[in-house]
Amino acid sequence: MRLVRDDGDIAAVADKPLPLPIPLPKPPAGPIPVIDQLGDLQDEIQNLQAEVNMLRRRDETLRFFMHRLDEELRLAARIQQDFLPKFLPQVGNVHFHTLFRPAGYVSGDLYDVMRLDEDHVGFFICDAVGHGMPAALLTMFIKRALVTKEILPTGYRLLDPSETIGHLNMALVDQNLSQATYATALYGVINTQTLEVTFAKGGHPAPALIRANGTLEFPEATGALLGIFPDEQFAVARLQLSPGDRLFIYSDGVEVGFCGGDEIASSERWHEELHRRRDLSTENLLLELSAELDRQSGSLQPKDDLTIMALEVK
Repeated sequence: MRLVRDDGDIAAVADKPLPLPIPLPKPPAGPIPVIDQLGDLQDEIQNLQAEVNMLRRRDETLRFFMHRLDEELRLAARIQQDFLPKFLPQVGNVHFHTLFRPAGYVSGDLYDVMRLDEDHVGFFICDAVGHGMPAALLTMFIKRALVTKEILPTGYRLLDPSETIGHLNMALVDQNLSQATYATALYGVINTQTLEVTFAKGGHPAPALIRANGTLEFPEATGALLGIFPDEQFAVARLQLSPGDRLFIYSDGVEVGFCGGDEIASSERWHEELHRRRDLSTENLLLELSAELDRQSGSLQPKDDLTIMALEVK
């Protein structure tokens, strides 16, 4: 092929054929399929709405069950409160005071003060392992299993505290619970005329005795945890109280409550807190201890149930 330049010269070119132009795609015969795209989007939106509705129904179901569980726990807490003494007996110069702080709705701690006869008052505290509903259910069984006197044809006989704790231990052992469940407990009796106190305990912390002169003592009585050893023997401790003396019986949640932060539970700080307030009245002392617990970090989520029972000789 030959081509003529603009100046009239003839220039030879390669014999290669000229490239053909790239064909353009033909426009669709009909309109652009926007409707199909909108349909796909609508299907996706409907699927998302269905998932949202499903999640909403799930949340409503969860709220319903959580509300029902909350109501049941509140009812359980009220029932447990009904098992606690409404009024503590005050016999002569012997007065009782308590501080009861469950870690949750219900408590694994239980206490009781009962008038045994004209001259004797019994006091009892127990702490089921753990806290929450399982521990609370165990305390209900323990309260029903507590025996303080024996009925005889000619009258009655008050059980020695070691007998009462021994019967309670056997009741737990014989129950043969499916879980390795045990408890600690202390039971004591005070003669309101002589002011003599006898008590026995199984695995429970030793009580604290603040004498009228301010000295702090910790009378001890040996005995293993309840519900483990069927033939366990429980020793009896005897105390002679005088006007102005105060005996504090408490669960081990007190030591946990006053350990502070992530420290290991120890009785030392608890003893310090108690001794520091020895000059306060018993009512104010317990109020101060409760306020001190409220001031600590983590007080809204306590680690353990806490119970303090104070026996005071006016």
